[in-house]
Amino acid sequence: MTQERKEFSVICWIVFHVHNLVFDNSSRSIQRGIYVFHIIMVREKDVCWEYADKLDGNKVRCKFCMRVLNGGISRLKHHLSRLPSKGVNPCSKVRDDVTDRVRAIIASKEDVKETPATKKQRVAEAKSPGNLSASKSLMPLDAPSPMTKVFTTVTPMGNSPLSNQENAERSIALFFFENKLDFAVARSSSYQQMIDAIGKCGSGFIGPSAETLKTIWLDRIKSEVSLQSKDIEKEWAMTGCTIIADTWTDNKSRALINFLVSSPSRTFFLKSVDASSNFKNTKCLADLFDSVIQDFGPENVVQIIMDSSLNYTGIANHILQNYGTIFVSPCASQCLNIILEEFSKVDWVNRCILQAQTVSKFIYNNASMLDLMKKLTGGQELIRTGITKSVSNFLSLQSMLKQKLRLRHMFKSPEYSTISSYESKPQSAFCIAIVDDNDFWRAAEESVAISEPFLKVLREVSGGKPSVGSIYELMTRAKESIRTYYIMDENKCKIFLDIVDRKWRDQLHSPLHAAAAFLNPSIQYNPEIKFIGSIKEDFFKVLEKLLPTPDTRRDITNQILTFTRASGMFGCKLAMEARETVSPWLVIRKCDYSWRVVLSPLVIDNMKTVSLNLKRGVTYYGLWWEQYGDSAPVLQRVAIRILSQVCSSFTFEKHWSTFQQIHSEKRNKIDKETLNDLVYINYNLKLGRTKSVEADPIQFDDIDMTSEWVEESESPTQWFDRFGSALDGSDLNTRQFNASIFGANDNLFGL
Repeated sequence: MTQERKEFSVICWIVFHVHNLVFDNSSRSIQRGIYVFHIIMVREKDVCWEYADKLDGNKVRCKFCMRVLNGGISRLKHHLSRLPSKGVNPCSKVRDDVTDRVRAIIASKEDVKETPATKKQRVAEAKSPGNLSASKSLMPLDAPSPMTKVFTTVTPMGNSPLSNQENAERSIALFFFENKLDFAVARSSSYQQMIDAIGKCGSGFIGPSAETLKTIWLDRIKSEVSLQSKDIEKEWAMTGCTIIADTWTDNKSRALINFLVSSPSRTFFLKSVDASSNFKNTKCLADLFDSVIQDFGPENVVQIIMDSSLNYTGIANHILQNYGTIFVSPCASQCLNIILEEFSKVDWVNRCILQAQTVSKFIYNNASMLDLMKKLTGGQELIRTGITKSVSNFLSLQSMLKQKLRLRHMFKSPEYSTISSYESKPQSAFCIAIVDDNDFWRAAEESVAISEPFLKVLREVSGGKPSVGSIYELMTRAKESIRTYYIMDENKCKIFLDIVDRKWRDQLHSPLHAAAAFLNPSIQYNPEIKFIGSIKEDFFKVLEKLLPTPDTRRDITNQILTFTRASGMFGCKLAMEARETVSPWLVIRKCDYSWRVVLSPLVIDNMKTVSLNLKRGVTYYGLWWEQYGDSAPVLQRVAIRILSQVCSSFTFEKHWSTFQQIHSEKRNKIDKETLNDLVYINYNLKLGRTKSVEADPIQFDDIDMTSEWVEESESPTQWFDRFGSALDGSDLNTRQFNASIFGANDNLFGL
C-alpha cells in the first residue's frame, strides 16, 4: 500500500468524523475492538508511546498527569495501568479506556512469558468462581468488545452465511448502534468517500487512534479549511462581503453569537462567541463587532446582517457612524418567519392549525394508526418539519391537504374499524369530525394559499445565493398574490397585507435592497414593474454612501442615464437577451479541489471568457455587469459589490448543543480549544457542502418527533408509545429517539 493512499484514507476518515460530529466515542470503539470494516490492526511499535513523551536518557513524561518517570515505557505502562506493582505511582488522570487497554497489554505479555505448566495452572484458577472478576479485567488487546460478544454469537437469517456486502453493512450498522450515531450521518457526502477510500487500501489499513484524530488530523484539516477561506478572500476586492451575526439564547440565558462571512463563492464560519455577560451592553457588543470588522477589513465589508435578538438599533448606529461605507441590514429569513408567525395567529388560521395538529397527534402517537396511514400514503409522512415553528405549521398543512382523500378513506376503511382500541377513544371521534368537516379543509386551502408565496420568498433568500437584488421584487409579487386571491374579500386582504406592510416597513426594508433592485437588469428593463420610481431615492442614498467624494462620483449621473436608457453596450442585442435569462451574478467556485461552475443557459456565448478565468484560477462574478457594463465603469463596480451580497443568514441544521459545550464552565481550556476547532471544521464543511438541486432549504429531511404536530402531553408510559412504530421498523427521527433512549445530556465526542 503506497504512503499517498494511506494518507488519503486517513483524510477521508477524519473528514467523516468531523463532518458528522462523531469524534472520540467512535474512535474509542475502534480501540476496544469494534472496527466496522474488520480491518486487521497491527502496530509496528509499542502503542503506549502515544500516551507519553520520550525525554533524554531513559525517562518518559505521562501526557495525562505530566509526571516524569524513570525506566522507560515499561514503568509508564504500570503507571497507566494503576496496578499496585513495582513501586510506580498510579496515574490519577488517565482515562478508564486507556487503563483497560494497558492492562490488557501487560496481561498478554505475561502470558507469553509463562511456562506451559504455569499457564495451565493459571487457566484452572481462572475458571474458579472466586477468580472470575479478576479474569475480566485482564482482557487481551484483540478481545472483542461487549457489543461484539453479543452479536457475533447470533447468525442472522438462520444458518445461512453472510455475503461480504451483508457482513460489511452489518458491521457498519453495529458501529452506528453502539455509538448512538444519527442515521442521517449516512446521508453525508464524506460517509461514502470514507468507505471508498478505506476499501482501496485493503486489509492492511490501520485506522487512526482517538489521540491522533484529536491532535494531528484535527490540526491538518483545520489548516486545509483555513487555506480555502484565504482563497476566497481574494474575491472581496471586487465583490465585497457580508458579515452575518447569528444569535442564539439558551434556557440558561446564555447568548451565543456565531460570526460568518459570506461572498458569492461561499460562506465561511469564523467563530462563536459567548456574549452572555455583555448581551445588554452596547459598548461591549460594539467593540466585539469592531474586532470582527477589522478581521475582514472595513474596505471589504459591504453589509452586516444581524437578527433582532441583538441590540439592533444601538449596534447599527455605532457601525453606521464609524464605518461610512458599511450597511446594516436585518435578516430577511427572520422577518419572513415573523410574517408567517403573525399569519398563524389570525383566529381562523390558528383554529385550522390546531385542528390539523389534533389529527396528526392521534395518528403519530398510535403505532397501528401510523402504520395504516403510511400504508395508504405509500410510505409518505403526513407532516413536514421546517426550519421554524411557523414554517412547520404551513408546510404540514400543505402536506395534509395533499392527503385529504386518503385521510378520509383511512377513517372509513375496514382496517380502521378493526382497531377497536383506537376507534373507541374520544380522540377518534374528534379526528373523524375534523376530517369530515368541509369548513376545515376550506380553511386549510386558504391558509396554504396565503402562506405559499412567502414560503417561496423564504426559499429564495435562504438558498445561500446572492439574493439581495431580488428580495424587493419577490416581496412585491407575494403581496400581489394575496390581492389576487382575496379580490372578492377586501377585509381579509387588508388583514394580511397590513401584517406584511408593517413587518416590511419596520424590519425588512433596507436601502441596499432598493439599490440592488434598481441595478438588477431584469427589474430595471421590465415595463410591468411599477416600483422603480419609488426606489430611486434609496438608490441615490446608497450611491452617496459608497461614493463619498466628488472624485469617486465623477460622471456618475451620465453613467446612470446610460444604464437606465440602455445605451452603449447595455443596449446591444446580447445584453438585451441576457436580461431575463442570465442572472445579474455568476458564481464560479472552488469546491473539493475542483472548479464548480454555475451557469445560466445563454452563458455559452461567453464560455471563452469563462475558460480564460478558469485557467487563471480566478473567481468571477457579475457576468451581466462584467460583460455589458463597460459603458459605466464606476456604476459597474458599485453594481457588482451590491448584487454580490446575500440578504439573510443561512438555514441549515445548527449544532447548538455543540456550541453549548464549547462555552460550558465545566470544561477545561484544552477541551474548549479542541471543541472550538472541531466546530470550526464541522460548520465550514457543512457550509461548503454541495447541496442537491431538489433539496428544500426551509425543510428538514426528518420530521421532529417533539414538535406540536406529534408530541402530546406526557404520561408515565406515553414516551414509549411515541416510538412504538420505530420499534416495528418505521423510519422516525433518530435524533429524538436517541435523546429519549440515551438522555439529552449525553456528552458529545467523549471529551
